[in-house]
Amino acid sequence: MEIHKITSFDFIRYSTCWEDANVLCKALDVKKNDKVLSVCSGGDNSFSLLTNEPSLVVAVDINKTQLYLAELKKVAIRNLSQQATIEFLGYRNSIYRLQIYQRIKSNLSSEAFHYWENHLGVIESGVVHSGKFERYIRSFAKYIMPLIHNKKTIDKMFQAKSVEEQKEFYNKEWNTWRWRFFFKLFFSKWVLGKFGRDPEFMKQVEIPVSDFILQQAQAHLNQKEAQNNIFLHYCLTGNFGLHLPNYLLQENFQLVKQNIDRLVFFHGYAQDAFDRYGAFDKINLSNIFEYMDDTTFVKVAESVVNHTSCFGKIAYWNLMVTRNISELFPRHCKTMRIPDVVDRGFFYKDFIVNNF
Repeated sequence: MEIHKITSFDFIRYSTCWEDANVLCKALDVKKNDKVLSVCSGGDNSFSLLTNEPSLVVAVDINKTQLYLAELKKVAIRNLSQQATIEFLGYRNSIYRLQIYQRIKSNLSSEAFHYWENHLGVIESGVVHSGKFERYIRSFAKYIMPLIHNKKTIDKMFQAKSVEEQKEFYNKEWNTWRWRFFFKLFFSKWVLGKFGRDPEFMKQVEIPVSDFILQQAQAHLNQKEAQNNIFLHYCLTGNFGLHLPNYLLQENFQLVKQNIDRLVFFHGYAQDAFDRYGAFDKINLSNIFEYMDDTTFVKVAESVVNHTSCFGKIAYWNLMVTRNISELFPRHCKTMRIPDVVDRGFFYKDFIVNNF
């Protein structure tokens, strides 16, 4: 059954993308004039894919409110400076978000304009914190982390250390019974499904959820890369600190701004976008296969394969459900590994790239 028929998509589920844009951009290696399909979600990774001047990026989502969010971000990028965009979206403190919105709102489509006129409080609070999942993570940082560690210990997690010092810190100071107990409780299948994602999104998951996520977290927290991880910083503190997503970094923002009108939005499933736009050179599917039963996965994978151009690439993540298109269609595509890249989305089990 199609997921939109059994769960609600009338609110923002994700206000940021929790997949690592650095890994995605390196893997897809978008070329000038490529045509790209990208699952929208918070829009961040679709913006990042603009940096190499593709001819078109189609950001697709079955949730219209996700598209309204991404459209607001797009309008901000087009009309504001880098610093103003950062403050308006909520990565830095600001008391001027509503005033900025008044300046740029006329650039929104009528549907997006109507939505945001009725959600001004979300804009005032910073839209990057507005998703159901982000609120869930912030509640972990606000209510659970103080039961585990004090601020001094949390800050120490992000201080510069050698690999050996990082491991020693994790094992001697961080990895307490409180950490394991409260982490596993908060990230249990029921709590995560109810308050972070959706119970329907968890139906294909057959592994012990809290054990898996704790194992993924432990592996990453023992690495030096944990010290500068934007996702981890948000999980433990409830804010991004000095970190920014890929598309807002100084070296990328002007390229994204320059190419912003090459990004269009499509409401529907990826396979519906194929009917409108035909084949694509590069495709970012986020972790959409996580929610599909085997039959639906095969059907969607076949459509993706049939609409990926010769020498094209598909990228997607596995979280707790294993899916690989190349295992279904080995004559059409192969799995490619991306060496020497640490995925900051430490909670994902696999990052899959299929090349044709």
